[in-house]
Amino acid sequence: MIYFDQAASSFPKPVEVGEAMIFALNEVGANPGRGGHQLARKASEIIQDTRERAARIFGCSDPKKAIFHQNATGALNQAIKGLPWREGDHIIATRIEHNSIRRPLENLKRTCGVEISYINWNEDDRSFIEHIKKSINSNTKLITMTHASNVTGSLLPIEEITGIASSQNVLTLVDASQTAGHIPIHMSQIGIDLMAFSGHKGLMGPQGTGMLLIEGNIELQPIFQGGTGAFSVAPEQPCQMPEKLESGTLNTPGISGLNAALKAFESRQNVNVPRETFLAGTLLEGLENIEGVTCYGPTKHKRRIPIVAFNIFNISSQEIAMILDSHYKIAVRSGLHCSPITHESLNTTDQGVVRASLGIYNTKEEVDAFIIAIDEIASSYNLI
Repeated sequence: MIYFDQAASSFPKPVEVGEAMIFALNEVGANPGRGGHQLARKASEIIQDTRERAARIFGCSDPKKAIFHQNATGALNQAIKGLPWREGDHIIATRIEHNSIRRPLENLKRTCGVEISYINWNEDDRSFIEHIKKSINSNTKLITMTHASNVTGSLLPIEEITGIASSQNVLTLVDASQTAGHIPIHMSQIGIDLMAFSGHKGLMGPQGTGMLLIEGNIELQPIFQGGTGAFSVAPEQPCQMPEKLESGTLNTPGISGLNAALKAFESRQNVNVPRETFLAGTLLEGLENIEGVTCYGPTKHKRRIPIVAFNIFNISSQEIAMILDSHYKIAVRSGLHCSPITHESLNTTDQGVVRASLGIYNTKEEVDAFIIAIDEIASSYNLI
């Protein structure tokens, strides 16, 4: 099987990720923060080491504000719903957001009466930045956006946006689900206030892991309350971090695997352009030369993460994905990718797109085989 669905979940994982998870299950097993015995202490050490490592890698100055979640969706919900909102407050987002941002925003719109501006993205940094500037008003409290489109791989000018937001005393929340593990991100240097990421994509950690990182003195109210292992006598949720935002037993095996993935990323994060990004460029160039193939997103001369989105003639993207799976043993993602407003911008709502996404273990030979497969499929439809 050629696995080109890395943007949904990376596969295979580094060997050390599975080993760390098995160690946590078979050799530790205890509940972190819920006991003074040595196994509970060992579980807590795993949690703390992972928290500190994530904070160091991503430039979060206080590890206590590196909060574990089951995925990026949970982290984004905590960030968005945990801020204090009043009727008439204003939020800026983009028209390429994943539903994990869009749906919490729409929920706030219904329940709190906030106003939301969705800014178009057309691969032009300058016009996008100008639209952001013009959309900020006296009620704007938050700019939240994806760091890169999960549909096209397009990178947004986050550093410029955070600079604008800071000058206007507006908070920024960045969804780094598609970029964490592919490109370096340093929150305090870039000026990001809140950042969410998943562990199972570019970082190559296990599913069921994600984090919210908080930079600076931002007060969030927890969207969950419950047991924290400490401060148990109080009927209210503790005010101390990280307990304030972490209720219930943490996923120690998953976090142990995430820690191993973060260690592996540390060893390769100084590479200027990751190998998988070069491969994605080769893939894009090959697809653009096939009659009947339409590619979406940035051109080969612009920065992107290793995602290539395309269609063949007017054929359903699901049909193309099924052919690739059944006849060529190639795994891709098709459809709307949980980002319907992106497809409104691309005019692909009815057709969806085929998305090929690459990781560090994919090869040039696999890319060549993929291009041949698409050429054969396109040629067969061209004869109909």
